[in-house]
Amino acid sequence: MSRRTITVDDDLYRYLVDHSLREHPAQTALRAATAAHPHAGMQISPEQGQFMALLVKLIGARRAVEIGVFTGYSALTVALALPDDGRLLACDISDEYTRVGRPFWERAGVSHKIDLQLAPALQTLDARLAAGEAGTYDFAFIDADKTGYDAYYERCLQLVRSGGLIVLDNTLWSGEVARASTDADTIALQALNAKLHRDERIDLSLLPIEDGVTLARRR
Repeated sequence: MSRRTITVDDDLYRYLVDHSLREHPAQTALRAATAAHPHAGMQISPEQGQFMALLVKLIGARRAVEIGVFTGYSALTVALALPDDGRLLACDISDEYTRVGRPFWERAGVSHKIDLQLAPALQTLDARLAAGEAGTYDFAFIDADKTGYDAYYERCLQLVRSGGLIVLDNTLWSGEVARASTDADTIALQALNAKLHRDERIDLSLLPIEDGVTLARRR
């Protein structure tokens, strides 16, 4: 028995994947299509995606928002977890990156669930708030520019309902958040982690999954 999270070496990781991962063929194919991308490291791991899909189902989410789409694996994963009439508002600024994933959304039969908005995310989120959509979303996933996380979090906290869930990626930042730094991304994540720790508007869990995953449940 251990009082700390187990260290996952390559053998144990393969075991984890072999004994847990259940991917749709389109997910597997999209991961393969992204593997050669120069920024492939921006994609979430399949086990993190499966964890997020389970969370979506556990809270009975029907409306979700994603900030930072990249090639679309996380959007595909969330869309597959949503019911057929569910909708995902997917926010990104890159047509080049998101174009990679769109055929796989089609292949999986979930493209009708994904509303891709190619514009600065704050612009899209503020427009939805102005349209009266506060409190109408169930789930949000933030995985974009780290210096923008705080602003995205505040918008998502308005958009999700009471009991809704916000998931933030990369919140351990390869361990850099635990060290003194002059890097803008690291400093932004350090400040946000400290803010979330004392934020009475949410229930909180920061988990050592992948590069750090924070769960924030709106009270």
